[in-house]
Amino acid sequence: MQTLRSAPVPLLLILCACTPLQTFAAPPKLHTVTLGPAKKVPYTPPSAESSSPGDPTLKVRPLFVDSRQREWTTGDSHDVTDRSFTIRRALRINDRLPDESGDRWVWQPGPWLLVDRTTGHIAALHLPDFDPVVSDVAWFRDYAAYCGVATTAKGGLFAVVAQISTRKPIVHKQIAPWPQPDHAIPCQPATWQRQPMRATLQLTGGTPMTFDVVGTTSLIEDGDGEDQ
Repeated sequence: MQTLRSAPVPLLLILCACTPLQTFAAPPKLHTVTLGPAKKVPYTPPSAESSSPGDPTLKVRPLFVDSRQREWTTGDSHDVTDRSFTIRRALRINDRLPDESGDRWVWQPGPWLLVDRTTGHIAALHLPDFDPVVSDVAWFRDYAAYCGVATTAKGGLFAVVAQISTRKPIVHKQIAPWPQPDHAIPCQPATWQRQPMRATLQLTGGTPMTFDVVGTTSLIEDGDGEDQ
């Protein structure tokens, strides 16, 4: 008798090499950042400058991102890098007293802004002891040198050198009491030296004071480290 045996049938495994769907990232959107034409607006000086002769005005310029106005600015801009710059904000403040009827809008110079031309991002800079009336900021790279007013109980006028990317000032030295009744403008604009890096500040009618600044530009801009 012939015995029938089942022959083993090899199981063919069909391997499917599935190619994952590739996600194509959209290219980053390019923004257009521009400053509009300057115009003069009425300016109400603080009491420290009330003795200034003439009818004071303030030059303001609109800041546009993609043709949309985002801020009012005043003064010159400073290029920090090839894609970012600083400029001072102009504020329109309601000066109406509680017992007055109707709003009373006045213009005042405000804080400094950091603007990224690539992303269109605008950030307010919190410079240590910056005072809109007293502080006349002189920029070099991403460093700001100016006289600041301390907000502590003791107060005082301070020589300040600050860096955009750090919270703690590099230079913070008390140089005079505040307020100073003899000088409406307590400090002259600071001057900078490149090598070695130094900032010189001077009280009005005083002796220049020079401070060494040790450090390098360390500004981290939006989008750094991302694939472009």
